[in-house]
Amino acid sequence: MSNKATPTHSTIDPYKFLQIIPNADGTITRNSSLFIEATLDPNKNTSALSKDVPINQSNNTWVRIFLPRKVALDSSFSSKLPLIVHFHGGGLVLLSAAASFSNDICSTIAAEIPCVVVSVEYRLAPEHRLPAAYDDATEVLHWMKTTQEEWLQKYADLSCCFLMGDSAGGNIVYHAGMRLAAQVNNLLPLKIRGLILNYPFFGGVKRTESELRMVNDPSSPLCTTDLLWELALPVGADRDHEYCNPIVGGGSKLLEQIKLVGWKILMAMAKGDILIDRQIEALKMMEQKGLEVVSHFNEGGHDVSMFPDDYKALRTVIKSFVSSLAMAVE
Repeated sequence: MSNKATPTHSTIDPYKFLQIIPNADGTITRNSSLFIEATLDPNKNTSALSKDVPINQSNNTWVRIFLPRKVALDSSFSSKLPLIVHFHGGGLVLLSAAASFSNDICSTIAAEIPCVVVSVEYRLAPEHRLPAAYDDATEVLHWMKTTQEEWLQKYADLSCCFLMGDSAGGNIVYHAGMRLAAQVNNLLPLKIRGLILNYPFFGGVKRTESELRMVNDPSSPLCTTDLLWELALPVGADRDHEYCNPIVGGGSKLLEQIKLVGWKILMAMAKGDILIDRQIEALKMMEQKGLEVVSHFNEGGHDVSMFPDDYKALRTVIKSFVSSLAMAVE
């Protein structure tokens, strides 16, 4: 950890970079043309079928469920598949479960493992600051334990569930996971077996060496992570709030719940990620608390999860992680 309290000056305008405009009422206008939404077309030759199901209409939350096409078309298929609940990235402020790259990742993972994937459309900040996204995550898990939704009832093994998130989604998995670990009896018959944190979005007030070194990183410059946290955290909170900085105060006492229930954690990191020092700090802290964490290092930067081809090596690791725990359930 560097002793410097402030970074070198950024040459990047974070609002232009993120393609957002602040409004007087505290909301933002999102103008990103980079993220095309995927359309649901059952006739399209994709590796998985998908459909959207509403969760909480007052909050406009919903899920996109992915089912491997081979399984859906096999009338003799009678086994149950592992269940992965996926949370997209976007700094807690941007993007959607309907984004094309998120759709492609979930579709490919569903087909390759194979498994049922439930991709969550959670509320975004600053219109809905944290812990709104964590609340939405826990609500989805409680919905799944009782839903009569056909694909989940017929194909998903509720006793073999995993929470997986990319970047901001990894942050959601970390915090919602701690909540849910204290509620395991109330989740039955749903049983979570592991957490998958892909390039999790963490931060802090004191700059790390990787943040200072990559202050103007082309994929995730430091000024944009600062702005995203400013928009996502409760009003008046700084980046040493527990939602942002997982090691503050020695780490949350709720991590003890994850240790008690015996969930395993897969943590993926990219060597060129501006946040890698944050992630390694969190990894070491969890290990020191006795949690069982499997680490994986990829090449690339923080945006690696946005590109399915760059996700290829990680998908292999995820498949191994899920399959080994699924076999243990059997």
